[in-house]
Amino acid sequence: MMETVASWMKESTSTVVLTGAGMSTESGIPDFRSKSGWWKSIDPRTVASVESLTDDYALFREFYQLRIEALHDIEPHVGHRILARWEQKGYVQLIATQNVDQLHQLAGSKNVAELHGNIVTIRCTSCNKPHSKEHFLNNAVCTYCTNHLRPNVVLFGETLPQDAWNRALNAIQHADVVLVIGTSLEVYPVNQLPMMARGKLVYINLELETHATGFDAVLQGSAGEILTQLDAYL
Repeated sequence: MMETVASWMKESTSTVVLTGAGMSTESGIPDFRSKSGWWKSIDPRTVASVESLTDDYALFREFYQLRIEALHDIEPHVGHRILARWEQKGYVQLIATQNVDQLHQLAGSKNVAELHGNIVTIRCTSCNKPHSKEHFLNNAVCTYCTNHLRPNVVLFGETLPQDAWNRALNAIQHADVVLVIGTSLEVYPVNQLPMMARGKLVYINLELETHATGFDAVLQGSAGEILTQLDAYL
């Protein structure tokens, strides 16, 4: 099956990659949706919400400060670098990602649609003016209107960035091949994107989700492992 997927990619005029948390956990980033209680035994989904931003900013800021600081020693893994190289060679036209760590960009990928935004760049909660990451980490306020700062991440209760969504949707609808990597396909509306694909649909994940159906090929394993094997055929 590996050789078959590689042949699809060779023949493809447009290949799109959709990545989820499993792509980042391989670099040592905790899964945001895991139940391992990695942060104060609080469900991160309740902190990463519009309500938390407005009602308990101190808790909100502490949570994202820890998430941002956790990225300091994190590097893209071999899978990220293979995808960046494939883009340079013309094998991949777009990466649509649920991840907010910008590891794809750090690895060298240029065409990335951040479906859930990112926690690397910062803006004011009120006037939306950009600020440095250091301003946020130092608990500074907006230098323009003195309101709180926040990462450019999509919170629970917010809509996805329209530009990123449209880019991903349009690319997936017109792709010959779509690689879905490291996502449980549980988060709406991104889990609807594979259903929009008209070309070959490939699922790559360490765990095979029972609801991940309708794929033309399923490759079980870590992102780095599977992409390394595919790269050998390309």
